[in-house]
Amino acid sequence: MTTKLYLDKATDLGTGGHTMSHELESYRQYSWQIEIPKFAGVLGQAFDGQERLTLAAKSVSQIGFTVDDVEVHRVNEKFYYPGKPTPDEVTVVFDDFIKGDIAEELFAWMRTVYDPVYGVHYAGIGSDDVTGKLFNAPNFKRPVTIWQLDQHRNPKNHIILYGCYPKGWKLGEFDYSNGDFHTIEMTLRYDFAVQYSDENATIPSELNPIAGI
Repeated sequence: MTTKLYLDKATDLGTGGHTMSHELESYRQYSWQIEIPKFAGVLGQAFDGQERLTLAAKSVSQIGFTVDDVEVHRVNEKFYYPGKPTPDEVTVVFDDFIKGDIAEELFAWMRTVYDPVYGVHYAGIGSDDVTGKLFNAPNFKRPVTIWQLDQHRNPKNHIILYGCYPKGWKLGEFDYSNGDFHTIEMTLRYDFAVQYSDENATIPSELNPIAGI
């Protein structure tokens, strides 16, 4: 039998109004912050701290993934099964601060993937994050985190983009008739994304798809 959801949540004099109005509070679209880890190797030494990138970020596009269809044909019918997942690309737009070398940092991050100066991939000198030992190919993939903030600006739910690296770098338009801030747009590619609840960075065991197998 269908539940009478909206009828059950009608006016309740005990709460001083509509019960429903106390249950619709949601995270705000504008209450968020992004954390980009310290860059690997020598690049991370050149730019000490990533707080300026968090402050400069002004928008993040939708995050998600889709699962390809496996199409099975039998006589006159078709059936579908889930196939390989494909994560979406994410676009992050940054304000081009006068202070803080935002443009220099973002271009340097892009150079860790492809360096147009020398025409090589995985440019620069990297180092192991634990031992500090130098090697030729830096670890250009980093986990990037987007936090949702509560009403008091405390970080709560968060999404981690694992294996994230910049795929595209694009300067905003130069336009005499435009009064907006100049921006820098970064297109990010990642291996997979995970949504975490609150500050806990673990997936509840009851949501483990192989639990009990």
